[in-house]
Amino acid sequence: MTDDTAETESETTGSDAEAVDAGTVEHVAGLARVDLAAGERERFVEQFADILEYFETLDEVPAVERDPELTNVMRPDEVAESLDREAALENAVETEDGQFKGPRVS
Repeated sequence: MTDDTAETESETTGSDAEAVDAGTVEHVAGLARVDLAAGERERFVEQFADILEYFETLDEVPAVERDPELTNVMRPDEVAESLDREAALENAVETEDGQFKGPRVS
């Protein structure tokens, strides 16, 4: 799809905010593994639509010229001695194969 096609489709179907419905909210909730009550679905439809409208407003902001050369305004990087692996793992609750071992997340 070209940019021209995308713009035309966007104009004919309305804004992205109008495309938010209960099915979209259900889909996003499923991806996030969140259970929603019926009242929450409708509230999130409105909130998602508001968020998308804000993004559409950002599209209207004119682009500014970027500074071609970025500079580090913080302190300069300094090379320093660091801990060796054994010292770093010394106080770890659990290790495996010379690495920190944490709890399973899923």
